[in-house]
Amino acid sequence: MRILLLGSGGREHAFAWKISQSPKTNKLFIAPGNAGTASLGTNVDIASNDFPSLKKFVLENKVNMVLVGPEEPLVLGIYDFFKADDDLCSIPVIGPSKIGAQLEGSKDFAKAFMLRHKIPTAKYFSVEKSNLSQGISFLHSLKAPYVLKADGLAAGKGVLIIDNLAEAEQELTSMLNGRFGQASEKVVIEEFLSGIECSVFVMTDGKSYKILPQAKDYKRIGEGETGPNTGGMGAISPVSFVDDAFMEKVETRIIKPTIEGLIKENIDYKGFIFLGLIKVDNEPMVIEYNCRMGDPETESVMLRIESDFVDLLEGISHNNLSEKELKIDSRFAVTVVLVAGGYPGEYEKGKLISGLEELADCQCFHAGTRAESGEILTNGGRVMAISAYGNNKQEALDKCFINANKVIFEGKYFRSDIGFDL
Repeated sequence: MRILLLGSGGREHAFAWKISQSPKTNKLFIAPGNAGTASLGTNVDIASNDFPSLKKFVLENKVNMVLVGPEEPLVLGIYDFFKADDDLCSIPVIGPSKIGAQLEGSKDFAKAFMLRHKIPTAKYFSVEKSNLSQGISFLHSLKAPYVLKADGLAAGKGVLIIDNLAEAEQELTSMLNGRFGQASEKVVIEEFLSGIECSVFVMTDGKSYKILPQAKDYKRIGEGETGPNTGGMGAISPVSFVDDAFMEKVETRIIKPTIEGLIKENIDYKGFIFLGLIKVDNEPMVIEYNCRMGDPETESVMLRIESDFVDLLEGISHNNLSEKELKIDSRFAVTVVLVAGGYPGEYEKGKLISGLEELADCQCFHAGTRAESGEILTNGGRVMAISAYGNNKQEALDKCFINANKVIFEGKYFRSDIGFDL
């Protein structure tokens, strides 16, 4: 197969690493890719949301399948773009339809969907400028802390958790007045849930599904989960508190009703569903849906999938995922993310990266990197992810930290406490 993978982060490098192992892969293209993906396939200088250019490339290069990594092209409707085009409609896109992607693209849509299908989640109220007074009344009905979420995509920065009621009222007004641009023209106010979080990933062909290895990611920049949120500083799979009894609840109360709800509402969904869950008094509740795999969890989860990943993707595209076998490696897989100095605030790009040839007994997945004149330079806030196997969590962590210390670039930072709470 000739496969086009869209995206340029660590998730896409991990996908490329797994796809390149498949005997079914004849040619792999990555648009736009990074310095790491270039060693596994051919990087293509096309943005993942430039649909006309992608069409031209797909037809000229006889691409057989498109795998979408990031959320933006899905929310913009790349699946529908292919399906509606006579030249492209026979080429499968792994990712949901535009309406299916609203599970991530609109917090309000996702919460209403959960309500309709009795999927456990926090109480909420959706606010626009027109019903601000009702929104403030709802805030007053809650106990601190107060959760405010921009309805639309805000690059992972659109969620505020505030301890003070007066401050929450101010921030609500600020969001509605454009703090996060169009994304916060509508704001979802949520009841705060107290518990421990994890990520569960599902592949679906729209009818049947496979549950991938669960993971736990670490979002804040500082040790002990302190400081500002980031795109993710590390991940661990499996998760010690996610046992068979908990996963049975997740499947019966959340996964099955989600898939059945999509079918009932005639929503075309062929791809990944990310369930951001919280365990509250031993019961699973949904914090959020994403319409794609998470990052950096993918850099751990891909290590644990023993099956031919392309065969599973074919199961999605051919509507026979139920016939495919998903084999999971029983070992731990841990990921530690190396970031640029200053991230998630202002940071500089173009710093020389060295020490990569010294890495051993790990996988190094590039994220914000680019190649120039034979050298690899930083090109983003999250620069790369070091992933490793272990027979236990600590063994995998030790391998990651040893290798993280071998990589050198100016301003490098990583958290040395990934998994501290497990």
